[in-house]
Amino acid sequence: MNAAASCLVELAERDERAELSARLGRPVRWAARLTRQGRDLLLYARSQPFADYAAPGPEYRLVELMPSQMDAIRLFTSLADRLQIQPQPDLEDRVRAAVPDRMSGRWRLYLTEEQMASVAYGLWLHKMAGSAAEANRFSRDHGIAHTPAP
Repeated sequence: MNAAASCLVELAERDERAELSARLGRPVRWAARLTRQGRDLLLYARSQPFADYAAPGPEYRLVELMPSQMDAIRLFTSLADRLQIQPQPDLEDRVRAAVPDRMSGRWRLYLTEEQMASVAYGLWLHKMAGSAAEANRFSRDHGIAHTPAP
């Protein structure tokens, strides 16, 4: 979406950029300011309630995943029928039902302890395939990490 074409921002003219350059002591190649519509959109978007569904039962815990973690778990659940150690039952349904939280930028879902352990395993696979950040963050945030057993 082009913010200027949508009238959400107005681009600074050459003289305004020159003034900004003088104030900052460095060249300003472009600058924009929010229009009234742009400010209203920010207020409106931040004020919208997100779909916060309740935990399905006392055995479920709220889990918030970063987009990269969610991508890894979607891949993990998509491979379920080909994996030797399959994801926990209903994990794919829980992943599909996840709700994005606009304010935090995370995906919210409710999981059982067994499903969380399965997520930890999926993130461990992701870690072993090349990126440890997602598994490390999950371990820090939720206190669960997969440790392979011989």
